[in-house]
Amino acid sequence: MLSRLLQPEIQSLIEERQLSILKEILVEWTPADIAELLVDLPEKDRVIIFRLLSKELAADTFEYMDFDTQMDLLKLMGKEESAVILNEMDPDDRTWLFEELPASAAKQLLQLLSPDERKIAVQLLGYPENSVGRLMTPDYIAVKPSYTIQETLDHIREHGQNKETLNIIYVVDDKGKLIDDIKIKDFLLAPLDQTVSDLMTENFVALHVFDDQETAVEAFKKYDRVALPVIDKAGILIGIVTVDDVFDIAEEEATEDMHKQAAMEALDEPYSSIPLLEMIKKRAGWLAVLFLGEMFTASAMAFFEDEIAKAVILAMFVPLIISSGGNSGSQAATLVVRAMALGEVTLKDWFFVIKRELITGLTLGSILAIIGFMRIFVWQMASHIYGDHWFYVALTVSTSLVGVVMWGTITGSMLPFILKKLGFDPASSSAPFVATLVDVTGLVIYFSVAIFILSGKLL
Repeated sequence: MLSRLLQPEIQSLIEERQLSILKEILVEWTPADIAELLVDLPEKDRVIIFRLLSKELAADTFEYMDFDTQMDLLKLMGKEESAVILNEMDPDDRTWLFEELPASAAKQLLQLLSPDERKIAVQLLGYPENSVGRLMTPDYIAVKPSYTIQETLDHIREHGQNKETLNIIYVVDDKGKLIDDIKIKDFLLAPLDQTVSDLMTENFVALHVFDDQETAVEAFKKYDRVALPVIDKAGILIGIVTVDDVFDIAEEEATEDMHKQAAMEALDEPYSSIPLLEMIKKRAGWLAVLFLGEMFTASAMAFFEDEIAKAVILAMFVPLIISSGGNSGSQAATLVVRAMALGEVTLKDWFFVIKRELITGLTLGSILAIIGFMRIFVWQMASHIYGDHWFYVALTVSTSLVGVVMWGTITGSMLPFILKKLGFDPASSSAPFVATLVDVTGLVIYFSVAIFILSGKLL
């Protein structure tokens, strides 16, 4: 917000080449605000601003930018300037940048790193995609149990300058195996002659390097930590994951689930920057599938053509019936998918969910049935539009609503379980997909009830 308010003044200083004043102003800004300013500025001005920053501030600012802005800046800067930024970046943020690049471009940028930083980058990129190993950073403080508090504080002062976080200090044995993590406040409040072992409880939580990134998200939610250690199979401490990186993953997962819930493939780029043809491709597949599904609805209507011809009035309520089933199914699917994402329900809870949705569907269907019956009654009293058999028409509609809504809630709630059991993403049970599925069965339920109730009357 600050950057946008001051953007006209900043651009004015650039045009007047008041760069010394501009540099003094930017020193007082946070990296996030500077990044926001750079995104809003024309490309030719971005590199001017960026070159005014110290290398530490420039690296921090670079990490807050979106991928496209980062790449634009790297192209505008020379190899030496790019090398400075890449070497100063936090290893986890640099890994994210390299992940987004084509392999050939990533190799070129790797060559700009110092030998030590290149070794770290290659190691992190060597872990499987979407694993915790791709999220972690090796920048942490570790101490031995035999250290005194004074030795620990001296160690932090000497080595803590460029570490990811100093909130948590990790304790390792002689082989590097993680044996505890201790909050920095415990060191600050302890007597200086005590040892680290005096503060240890050996009650810690750690992530495994090959864990899925979603596991990290759940762990941070559960334990409310700012950082979690990452260990290998032998329990050796090899890195940490901080909460800011997990927030990014959580946002990506939530966005992907929202896209899938809308019956489309997840976008790989922001809406404003994704190419039009790419967006069409992401949306066309699911729309085609849903269109083919709706063809079955037309087939169901054709199957009951004789009943519709005998009682045209039945066709009036088709949209009401199928939309009620689709809406109830969409509600159930959305609730269950979200509950799964939050860990509130698992595969073993399917019977609990189906019982709950059966009662819910019966209740919701009954509410809509009463509303539907009253609607037909009021219109009949006002205009006699439904004829002498209006009561049986109302009974058909009401009974169908109970059945269709119950079927919709059961289908919508069970589909995520079925997809997860088959190894697919439960979020793929999108609202439009559930609605399309319930439309066909809803018609079958409606006309079957109509045949049963209206036979010998209208049919």
